[in-house]
Amino acid sequence: MIRVLIVDDAPVIRESVSVAVEECADTIIVAGQEENGLSALAWLEENYADLCITDIRMPIMDGLQLIREINDRYPWMKCMVVSSYDDFQYAKQSIQLNAIDYILKPIDEDLLYDALMRAQSSLTQERNRMAADLILRKLPHHHDMMNRWLDQIRTLNAATLPLLIVDTLDMLEHWVEGEYYRLNALSNLWLRSIIEELTTEQFTLELDEGKDLGLGEATLPVSRLRSYFRLCAVRRLEEGAYRLMDTMRGARDQPTIKAIGQIKRYIAEHYCESINLQDLADQVAMNKSYMCTLFKQETEMTIWSYIVGERMRKARDMLLQTKDRIYEIAGAVGYEDVAYFSQLFKKHYGMTPNDYKRRMDA
Repeated sequence: MIRVLIVDDAPVIRESVSVAVEECADTIIVAGQEENGLSALAWLEENYADLCITDIRMPIMDGLQLIREINDRYPWMKCMVVSSYDDFQYAKQSIQLNAIDYILKPIDEDLLYDALMRAQSSLTQERNRMAADLILRKLPHHHDMMNRWLDQIRTLNAATLPLLIVDTLDMLEHWVEGEYYRLNALSNLWLRSIIEELTTEQFTLELDEGKDLGLGEATLPVSRLRSYFRLCAVRRLEEGAYRLMDTMRGARDQPTIKAIGQIKRYIAEHYCESINLQDLADQVAMNKSYMCTLFKQETEMTIWSYIVGERMRKARDMLLQTKDRIYEIAGAVGYEDVAYFSQLFKKHYGMTPNDYKRRMDA
């Protein structure tokens, strides 16, 4: 997700630019709106953004000075100018300050879309380059972690995978040295490094970039920056690891893939309820015993183990995203007995809910 800060002294313009931006792509969202450069900098002290779209002429602090300040204080951000003034000097100064583009009002939506796509591409490329540099410098000193991953994928050992992912995240976080926005690109490249190590086994898999939709509000407070990007990275590593294991199991026939997918979707939609195996079998038009056997053969785990895993992942997200108490989280994922829930959580993640939260927030 690319978070955008819009700065313009005219409320109507701010709102119209906001609407135009969010209509361009579902991976670009408006995180904030401010009326001048000074208030924009005050907003950035409290909140995170990847891109600033600013007017030029504004009271108190104009757009050019704002871009200079952003370049100095927030070097990971990109800037773009949207102005009513077709002034060569303004445009020239903007480009000299590394602005992505200078777009005239009224805004041509095609030009805005092209500029946003360039900004997104530039951000992605820069972060991928940073990640590649880190991998090249750090990986030779962390072959033990790489070997742990390779062993788990080759042996299809999902039991200790959650703890491995937390350990990996701790390592990657240490690498980024507080620049948490790098974690997503770094997690992607870590997974690709694993795939490269497996190519000798005729192992091929393409991973997409992953999405953080639903993991946070449009406005991301600085106080939540670390936990937010860590949660995105956990999701990325988790999804990638399970896909790696699925691929390692080999190609499966299409009817089987479809049936397993239906079962997983039903569990994802009803994880907080009491799931009856017969009801689940009815969803895929199978005999209950055959369904359980097929699921175990294809996933290396029982349906009950998968249900518990899904509930634990949902509980993990709530634990890190909300201030709900443990008993509230337990109830939300289908457990009335808090002690039993904590026992299952510890078995799945290798630590109690409170210990897990402390480690993720430490």
